[in-house]
Amino acid sequence: MANSSQEHIETYLMPTHFIDSDSHAIVTFAQQCACSAKTEADRAISIFYAVRDQIRYDPYHIDLSPDTIKASMVLTRQRGWCVEKALLLAAAARALEIPSRLGFADIRNHLVPESLKKVIGTDLFVFHGYTEMFLNSRWIKATPAFDLSLCTRWNFVPVEFTAEQNAVFHAFDKKGNKHIEYITDHGTFADLPLGKITAALRALYPRLFDENETAEKLKNQTRKTHTSQNRAR
Repeated sequence: MANSSQEHIETYLMPTHFIDSDSHAIVTFAQQCACSAKTEADRAISIFYAVRDQIRYDPYHIDLSPDTIKASMVLTRQRGWCVEKALLLAAAARALEIPSRLGFADIRNHLVPESLKKVIGTDLFVFHGYTEMFLNSRWIKATPAFDLSLCTRWNFVPVEFTAEQNAVFHAFDKKGNKHIEYITDHGTFADLPLGKITAALRALYPRLFDENETAEKLKNQTRKTHTSQNRAR
């Protein structure tokens, strides 16, 4: 590999604020996941499935503050939306000396649950996040967003990762219904383009950033919790 190429790859091994692969928690997580792996490909596969299934997919709690949306925080919470799970997979890969980067695309989810559709007002998801890992001298896409439990519950086809070909969302579910449609490719990044993502989400999902509506939701949730507690007494 030429020096320029080597320097280019080194960029995708460095820890960043959002991909904090030097975090003790991230390093421990990655090493434990890959403890029995014998090859680099096996290590990549191990961390993919750990992130896919151990971290619950949760698109209902999106916090774009810089101190919250980072790999180590996702690991602590044990849940996250697609961008957060992509961050964690990228960080785990770098912790294992596997070059990684973030990829983004706008997708249409034809089977989005009505409860989520009511919150965001559309079936279009902008800046859907996934991870790319550099394996066997090429970049391979890995999409760890939907955990196996969710896929089983909703009859989605789970994304499987072999470290040999791109692992992206499936176009149809298990029943043959149209599922994920890729609309726009935003390219890849060595670190999280938080400004771009925030601007895109604010433009398409204003309800997520409506402070009054958010406050009202919290009040409603508090009322429901108190009601449930009173009934249990």
